[in-house]
Amino acid sequence: MAMIETNSLPGPADAGHVSRFVSEIQSFWKRFFATAFNPYRPELHYMRGPGPAWRAKHGMDAPFRLKPRDL
Repeated sequence: MAMIETNSLPGPADAGHVSRFVSEIQSFWKRFFATAFNPYRPELHYMRGPGPAWRAKHGMDAPFRLKPRDL
């Protein structure tokens, strides 16, 4: 989920307030897109149960119980 940060705007007496404001907007959108469209999805890499290395080490007769949803 994206986190929104707000900062107070500089006063009108500041000479570079427009460029700083534009810079803040650009940095906000850059952070927003980096967070919202992050390609890393750990649930795609989650392994369910023992794999071939575990079976090679423990053998096929090792006690391993499947959960009812896995049957």
